[in-house]
Amino acid sequence: MTIRVQQKDFDVGAELDALSAGNTNVGGVTSFTGLVRDIVGSSQSRGGAMTLEHYPGMTEKMLVEIDAEAQSRWPLEASLIIHRYGRLEPGDRIVLVAAASAHRAAAFEACEFLIDWLKTKAPFWKLEETADGEADWVEARDSDDRAAQRWNSNG
Repeated sequence: MTIRVQQKDFDVGAELDALSAGNTNVGGVTSFTGLVRDIVGSSQSRGGAMTLEHYPGMTEKMLVEIDAEAQSRWPLEASLIIHRYGRLEPGDRIVLVAAASAHRAAAFEACEFLIDWLKTKAPFWKLEETADGEADWVEARDSDDRAAQRWNSNG
């Protein structure tokens, strides 16, 4: 398990290589990389930068809990969560989640779980800027909640 919350960018290829390096039990690695879009809010207008804030300590603790839940549900050999904070421009990488397992089904499902729960449970706040310099805090999306709901044991 690797979890990092950082300002600096990351190299997706290097991170994925390191995830399974030396572990011949890994049969598949799946990943999701989230990028800053240049579309802002429900108006779908062109945007500028996005600023991500988080609560240090609490954020990492929640990511550890999310990862532990994935580890308990699937037979994972390794997992990775990297989430950036600070001011990011369109096209910049925001997040990388990855799961490595002996079998692809577990890797795919765990990767989806990690990003779905990260989007709804991790304490990050996004401030989107429009091209003309106005800014709005991003509200939680119902579609993210619905995606995460499928992972609830009663849902």
